Amino acid sequence: MDQLKIGDMTLTWLNGGITHLDGGAMFGVVPKPLWSKKYAVNEKNQIPLRTDPILIETGEKRILIESGIGNGKLTEKQKRNFGVTEESKLQECLRDKQLHFADIDAILMTHMHFDHASGLTIENRSRFPNATIYCSAKEWEEMRHPTIRSKATYWENNWKGIEDQGVVFQNELEVFPGIRMVHTGGHSSGHSIVIIESKGEMVLHMADLMPTHAHKNPLWVMAYDDFPMDSIREKERWITFGTEHRAWFTFYHDAFYRAIQWGATSDKNDQGRRIHVSL
Repeated sequence: MDQLKIGDMTLTWLNGGITHLDGGAMFGVVPKPLWSKKYAVNEKNQIPLRTDPILIETGEKRILIESGIGNGKLTEKQKRNFGVTEESKLQECLRDKQLHFADIDAILMTHMHFDHASGLTIENRSRFPNATIYCSAKEWEEMRHPTIRSKATYWENNWKGIEDQGVVFQNELEVFPGIRMVHTGGHSSGHSIVIIESKGEMVLHMADLMPTHAHKNPLWVMAYDDFPMDSIREKERWITFGTEHRAWFTFYHDAFYRAIQWGATSDKNDQGRRIHVSL
């Protein structure tokens, strides 16, 4: 399993499954000749997208960012529609670290779309009985009362059974010392990012504002974004912030890189330190 250590914290990517979605949808109005130079595409115009939760170990707490696409949650039709070639292996990954679902203390949900939230439940009961589940108040509300557009991705069987585990926040919340969530909107009305700091080092998890390394350009936003101008504004803000602080940018969906540290040098052509996906 791929890891990144910052200060006293260790981040480990778990296997949450893989999907293949239309490249045009993932890059919105960006022409294919441009985005296809930066991210591989198959004969169906699909790009591979991982859905890998990140386990944060602080020494005292075990925290997940997102929960994967689950195992046994998707119908055969859904697997075809979303190009699922591998379901979650969260249980096996946790076992390799001598952990169980019950050992997770908290789950940070940047948003509750199915590809992030399907791993939370099984048969309308919580997979993580001892975890507090954090997300923004706006996201929690839309999850329970989706719009005509969003009901296709907010599935009732992903939140039935975890209602009493949820803790919501308005703008910003320090979940644990050095770990905070910030509401951004953009991809969804309640979308949030995660900022992790320890001993002068920083990780910035942009979630679906920057689902892959190829989405670094602030103007390259997904057709899936409900509020694309908000996505652009927040990307400009947080990419600048992270680069100035020499933060590691981590990815949930990227099939090639786990993390990139842009701005590690003063060289304008700096491509950044990179952690490759080893799966």
